[in-house]
Amino acid sequence: MFLTLKHQNLEVYKASRFFLNTCYRISGFLPNDEKFAMTSQIRRAALSVHLNIAEGASRKSENERKRFYEIARGSLIEVDTALEVAVDLEYLKNVDLTDLETSIINCFKLLSGLINYRKS
Repeated sequence: MFLTLKHQNLEVYKASRFFLNTCYRISGFLPNDEKFAMTSQIRRAALSVHLNIAEGASRKSENERKRFYEIARGSLIEVDTALEVAVDLEYLKNVDLTDLETSIINCFKLLSGLINYRKS
């Protein structure tokens, strides 16, 4: 926010920021009794995606950078799995999840691309 750093120009960083904001908005539709469970977990995992991308981009070592991107992708999968449970429990039956679906898929592809690029 106060620093101007290269990671802020990365497509994956911009995508994860949109994903994070979408997760916060969607998780607000979960029942109040899930506030300290599912809602909190989804928000923390979504924030983890964004933060690990930023931190990974700042690392000098390719291996370290890749590891942070792998953690971000794991957190993305965590959010997807929590949302699957929310849908199964019909918590989000009246909520349009199109933006979130597109966002998760986009972030997953971008992170996977970065991780696979780092392998070569």
